[in-house]
Amino acid sequence: MATRGLGSLMKGAGRSPAVTEQQLLTKAEITPSDVINLKAPTTQYLCKTTDNKFGIEFTAFKLRDLDRGLILFEIAKPDDAPYEPPSEDDDDSGRFVDYRFTPDFLRLRTVGATVTFRVGDEPVPNFRMIERHFFRNKLLKSFDFDFGFCIPASNNTCEHIYQFPTLTEAEIEDMIASPGETKSDSFYFVDGKLVMHNRAVYSYDA
Repeated sequence: MATRGLGSLMKGAGRSPAVTEQQLLTKAEITPSDVINLKAPTTQYLCKTTDNKFGIEFTAFKLRDLDRGLILFEIAKPDDAPYEPPSEDDDDSGRFVDYRFTPDFLRLRTVGATVTFRVGDEPVPNFRMIERHFFRNKLLKSFDFDFGFCIPASNNTCEHIYQFPTLTEAEIEDMIASPGETKSDSFYFVDGKLVMHNRAVYSYDA
């Protein structure tokens, strides 16, 4: 499957009532409305790696500046890399990314993020990602992308189009001077249940 789509942008600081990370950690199942109501980036993972029972594995990722046609970042696993099912013994290094970009990244307007992923032997209904970006505890932007239905044992490629918010020069300078204080959470749901959670931090001083 290959698709390209523009995710809906959730504006503002989220919908009330607010929930905390600690409250969500006590829940048996976490839903999209739960994470939308978070008012700060997480400090822990809200699900286990073993909650991914569908064999979903991201194998390639590319960021490109759509206005200039430039590739900003690209990474991919070897084509012959075997799939390793999640284990209770997994550490969290595989779901954390430390990005370092140049200051110009903060002035981009439209960015395409192409992800390639494969799924296991079970169908994946209503696969959805909610991604929230914060600077300190201020919500910068929240994106909602729907992958839809993924057939069993399929390889899938999807490009998400990010329309970045306009930042003031003061905000840009503050973010450049504060490496690691811009953070994001990427929450992945299957049929409304959280199955994967990735975290990232960003620096803009490269």
